[in-house]
Amino acid sequence: MADDEVILLDYWVSMFGMRVRIALAEKEIKYESREEGLLALGNKSDLLLKMNPIYKQIPVLVHNGKPVCESLNIVQYIDEIWNDRSPLLPSDPYQRAQARFWANFVDKKVTVPPRGGLLWGNGEEQEAAKNGLLETFKILEGELGDRPYFGGETFGFVDISLVTFSCWFRAFEMFGKFSIEAEFPKITEWAKRCMQRESVAKSLQDPQKVYEFVVEYRERLGPE
Repeated sequence: MADDEVILLDYWVSMFGMRVRIALAEKEIKYESREEGLLALGNKSDLLLKMNPIYKQIPVLVHNGKPVCESLNIVQYIDEIWNDRSPLLPSDPYQRAQARFWANFVDKKVTVPPRGGLLWGNGEEQEAAKNGLLETFKILEGELGDRPYFGGETFGFVDISLVTFSCWFRAFEMFGKFSIEAEFPKITEWAKRCMQRESVAKSLQDPQKVYEFVVEYRERLGPE
């Protein structure tokens, strides 16, 4: 597949796009990255609208002209297409199902609160979102336990699903007024361990830049 054309439609601060970048880096796949505009402000390219006409959002992986949408779906696709190296999902059917379950949990429980009340809201809405996120991290820390990665000894699908949020941790802490390191030491050490991987280190954004982005975006739109 050396002649494959691989294009990633992405936005620099997107934790979902970062998932795809990590997967591509793990597989050592060469690709062209095309930066989209700030989607919430309506800056959507014609290519994005063509490749993802249903949701009209990033990330989209365009593989030989065919689009694949939704970050976890894309990561699974990458793992199946380039299956001769660096497996991202377990080969055992039960373990694969468990990995999908926990990645889906991350999508449902980590994604919504921070993008809602914690970062953009105020007062009771913000406090409720904070408490929801803390409870979610408590569950994830329990699931991680003393293992180096969520899949055990091997970096994989669940790690990819969650680690991209780590560069948003500073923003969560600043607006939520709590410390992830103090509250969740195992998650903190896990994130540091993941960052030692080249695929992760080169795919994630600087936490301070992410925080500054949130501040600017919040000022531009204003809390609801």
